[in-house]
Amino acid sequence: MDKRNRRRMQLIGVGLVFALPLLAAMILSAMGWHPGTRSHGEPILPQRSFASVNVRLDDGSRYPWRDSEPRMTLVALAGPHCARNCVRTLALMRNARITLNDKQDRLRLLYIGTPPADPRTAPLMAQWQLGDDVAGAFARWQPRRDDEVAALLVESNGTALLHYPAGFDVNGLRKDLQKVVRK
Repeated sequence: MDKRNRRRMQLIGVGLVFALPLLAAMILSAMGWHPGTRSHGEPILPQRSFASVNVRLDDGSRYPWRDSEPRMTLVALAGPHCARNCVRTLALMRNARITLNDKQDRLRLLYIGTPPADPRTAPLMAQWQLGDDVAGAFARWQPRRDDEVAALLVESNGTALLHYPAGFDVNGLRKDLQKVVRK
C-alpha cells in the first residue's frame, strides 16, 4: 500500500471512530431506548391543560394555575374517604417536596377532595392547599376506593404532565420531581 492510500485509510478510520457512536445512538434511539428519560408516572396523553379549570380553594378563591413565577403543582387526588393509608401517602408526598431542598418553593402542593377527618392530621394538611374540583375535571384520575390517593404533576402553565395512579411508588415520584423541578 503506497503512502497516499495509507493516508486515505487513516482518514476513513478517523471518520469511522466518530461516526460509529453516532450511528449506534441512532439505531438504539430508533429501537426505543432512551436512557435516563424514563419517568415513574404515566404520561397524560393527549396532553391536557388545567389552566381554565376552576378549583375552588378553602378561602373561596380560585386556584391560580399560572403563578407569578414558574412553579409546578403536585395535585393529590383522594378517594372518597382519606384515612390512614391516604394520610401516610400525603406525608410521603410532602417529604418528596422537602427533598428538593432550596428548590422546594418551585413545587406547590394541592389537595383535591374531602380532607381527612382526624384532627391529628391538621399539621400535615396545613402544608397543602385544600381545593374542591368544582367542574369534575379530575374525576378521571381520582381513585374510586376509600383510603387511596393518586397524584398529578402539573406544569406551571397548567399542562398536566404525569399521572401517578393509586398505589404509586412515592420514591419514583421523588425521583421524577428531582428531574423536573431542579432544572
